[in-house]
Amino acid sequence: MFRAIGNLFSGRNRWSVSCAPAEKTSVKILHIDSSILGEYSFSRQLSAETVARQKAEHPDANVLYRDLAADPLPYLTGAHLAARQGTPVTEATLEADLAIGNSHIEDLAAADIIVIGVPMYNFSIPAQLKSWIDRVVVAGKTFQYGAAGPEGLLPAGKKAFLISSRGGIYTGDSPAAVLDHQEKYLSAVLGFIGVRDVVWIRAEGLSLGAEAKEAAIVQAQSEIALVPA
Repeated sequence: MFRAIGNLFSGRNRWSVSCAPAEKTSVKILHIDSSILGEYSFSRQLSAETVARQKAEHPDANVLYRDLAADPLPYLTGAHLAARQGTPVTEATLEADLAIGNSHIEDLAAADIIVIGVPMYNFSIPAQLKSWIDRVVVAGKTFQYGAAGPEGLLPAGKKAFLISSRGGIYTGDSPAAVLDHQEKYLSAVLGFIGVRDVVWIRAEGLSLGAEAKEAAIVQAQSEIALVPA
């Protein structure tokens, strides 16, 4: 089942061609996965189902898929930061790398709907997703500091669906809730750049036995089926 669902969007690395009339503006869906588990990943399974649900609501939608585990972004270096500050770029490798980072900002700016599969690793997010964040949270491009503090620069009206998977329970009265640096962090990052309409769909308790795992997946799938477009 995981292989079939995972292959639903495999191979997409650009906006797909819409069959909608030329005069109609199609909804753009940016689908991001960050799990390192491939076809065994629950966040990948559920993010694919979320995209399918949104496609059902928007049949003319264009989908751009980014797999941050299969095609990871290199970590930021001092050279990256220097280039952002205006230092001339003289190395072809760095220039190409900066262009890739800029393309991810363009993806994010163009998207109407953002779906991110984000498993919890050691109480936070995968390193691959953090590298993406470091490329898209850029002063002067996706945020700026104004008189009233930081302001997000992404176009208004975006909606994000964040698909969380975690082995334990981190919601409600769980003693482990204080250790959740996954959802709070990613919600804060998106809000910082102007994406404030965020819906979390989570499957947790996946490491607490087969029964708990099945219940968590079924619950997440029911939320996906009911989530508004």
